[in-house]
This record gives sequence, structure tokens and C-alpha cells, in this order.
Amino acid sequence: MKRNYFIVGLILLTFFVISFLTNIIGPLVPDIIKSFDLSLTMVAFLPFAFFIAYGVMSIPSGIWVEKYGEKKVMAIAFLISFIGAGLFAWTPSFYMYMVSLFLIGTGMAMLQVAINPLLRVAGGEEHFAFNSVIGQLFFGLASFLSPLVYSYIVLNLAADNGTPNFLIDFLSGIVPEGLPWVSLYWVFAIVSLLMVFVIGFSKIPEVKRKEDEMVGAMRTHLDLLGNPMVILYFLGVFAYVGSEQGVANWISEFLQTYHGVDPQTTGATTVALFWGLMTAGTVLGLILLKFMDSRKVIIGFTLAAIISLTIALFGSKSTALIAFPLVGFFASVMWSIIISLALNSVSKNHGSFSGILVTGIAGGAIVPLIVGWLGDLFGLQMGMLFLYLTFGYILSIGFWSKPLINNEIIGSKKAEIEKLGN
Repeated sequence: MKRNYFIVGLILLTFFVISFLTNIIGPLVPDIIKSFDLSLTMVAFLPFAFFIAYGVMSIPSGIWVEKYGEKKVMAIAFLISFIGAGLFAWTPSFYMYMVSLFLIGTGMAMLQVAINPLLRVAGGEEHFAFNSVIGQLFFGLASFLSPLVYSYIVLNLAADNGTPNFLIDFLSGIVPEGLPWVSLYWVFAIVSLLMVFVIGFSKIPEVKRKEDEMVGAMRTHLDLLGNPMVILYFLGVFAYVGSEQGVANWISEFLQTYHGVDPQTTGATTVALFWGLMTAGTVLGLILLKFMDSRKVIIGFTLAAIISLTIALFGSKSTALIAFPLVGFFASVMWSIIISLALNSVSKNHGSFSGILVTGIAGGAIVPLIVGWLGDLFGLQMGMLFLYLTFGYILSIGFWSKPLINNEIIGSKKAEIEKLGN
């Protein structure tokens, strides 16, 4: 099939919007606690509501995509996201926020399942790996920008300096007094509704899946779940997303609690840098994977992430402001390496296996909740020590994984040819 650059661009835009809506909870945590008078455990139920949607909806979404096609599922996903964001923006309360986040998470799970096969077809199979990386860069860019947008909107709503600004003037008329951060969900609702129309008016090609990309029957899933290696890699995805969200969701609250950092300025900027350096680390990781075995890369980067986390938790304010973003930098390669090692460790049923792996994103629901619960009992600093367990499990993957196919390293083919020649 001829490459469709418009659809590739649409998918990259979708990656951007998914991330823009997904990774904003962390910077908001101090405001949420203050607005609704919550404990750390209660506020942790918010990312739980969002990410548990991935655990519930990922496999059903794969079935719906095969039955109804990418276009319908993507449009419905953004419509669900619009409803979720609109409900909370219109009637902000803690319990409505949980419902809202579950609906937004449902939409994002549906989109994640739909866009990857579509990217393979629209961009060409031979360019799929490259386009996937570009997609991750757009994802990272949005994660970097969303805390900055939050900071801009909240500070300008509070300033009320009389300078004409259509966005600020519009939001100031509809956002409840004392809850300026809720304005973000009006923005999310508008963006989601616009994407419904963009998808609706776009001509999206039909995706013809390879046999191993198909979502198999329940029997196939049960067979896979009987394979210990499948469970180990599912736990790897669970541990990674749990680690990522367990750090990102608590950075701003930690900095405010232990170092008196303003969450609307320096706290939001530090979270933005966490995601920004994660994006930069992805590029470095791609280069290293051309020269090193992926298992060695994940061991080195995970050890560096653990060291950075330790410095962030026990160092001074100035070191914490640097070390927390560095955790994001070193975590950058983990997702792609875990997924590639997993898929390269089974010989068939990759579609069903992918669905099981994506379900592991529910780790983003469970781990921040555990950190919050421990934080209420022993203090947030001690609660975040739980992340040593999740990062430790990721570290172990570099030692026990035995993929059927290793990543290709520059020079390996040449050495192999010379060996055959001798």
C-alpha cells in the first residue's frame, strides 16, 4: 500500500493528544489534595481510576477494532474522552473526577490499541520502527508541554492583569472560584471534541492484519497465560508503568512537602523536565541499541535510574530538582526494550500477547496507590521507597530474559559473515 502521510500525521497528532491528557495528574496532585482535602491514599485513587481503564479495556478494544475498524473506534474513543473531561469540568468533585478519569482512560486505551496497526499500514511496514519512535517523541513532547500549559493557565487566571486573552477570559468565566486547575479539563474536553470531528472527516484506510497480529480467541489468551514467560513480561510492563507513574505522580507533592517548592511553578517545571528528559533519553537509547545488547542497556539504565531516585529522595532541594528528571531520562528505554524482548520471546500469537502486555499498563493504577498508602503511614519519602521493588524487577529482566531473536548490533552481521567465510 502507498504511504499515506496525512494519516501518519494524524496518528502522530493522536499520540500527542493521548499523552497531553494522560500525564497531567502528577503536577495537579498538590492542588487536588488542597481542593478536596484528601489524604495521599485518596488522591492516589485518581491515577488508579485512569490506569485501571487500561487493564479493563485493552483486550476488548482490540476485539472492537477488528470488528468495527480503526476509524469508528478512534472517533468513539475521543467522544468518550470528551464526555469524561466535560463531566468533571461542569461539576467538579472528587467522585466525579474518578468517573471522569476512568472515562478518559477508557478512550486512551482504545486509541492505543487502534493506532499502532494503523501506523504500520499508513506509514509502510519498512518504516514502522522509525515511525513508532517518532510517535514516542510526540508522546514525550506532549508530556513535557502539558505541565507548562497547566502552569500558564493557572498563573494567568490568578493574575487577572486586565490584558486581553481569549483563552484566559473564556476560562475565567466558567471555572469555579478557588479551582483554577479545573480549567485544564475544559481544554481537554474541547481538544477531544475537535479530534472527534478531525477523525470523522478523515479518510482512514482499512488495516489488513497479519495472522499473528490478530486478537485470538479466549483459548489463545488462556494458553498464553499458562506460559510463565508471558506472566514474567506482563509483570515487567506492570512494573515499568508503575515505576514511571509512581515517580511522576508524586514529584510535585514530594518537592512541596520536603522542600517547600511551589507546585504551580517549579513543581510543574520539574515534572515537565521529567517527561522532557525521558523523550531525550529515548533518542540516546535508540543509538545505544545499535551498539549494545538490549539486556545490557536495560541493566545500565535501570541502575542509573535507581541511583537517581535515591539522590532525589534523600538529597537536598537543588539535587532533587535535577535527580527527579534524571529518573525519567534513565527510564526512557525501559518500555521499548521490555516490549521488544517480550515479543521476541514467543514465536506466535503476537496480537494476543500484545493485548496481555498492554493490560500491564494497569501498573500505573496500582503502584501510585501503594506509594500513597505507605506515604500516609510512614511519610511520602518512605512510601516512594516501594519503587525500589518495581525498578528492581525491571533490572532483573536484563538477567533472566532469553529472547529467540536478539536486537541487531552494528558489526554483528559483519562478524557473522567473516566467521562463515572462515
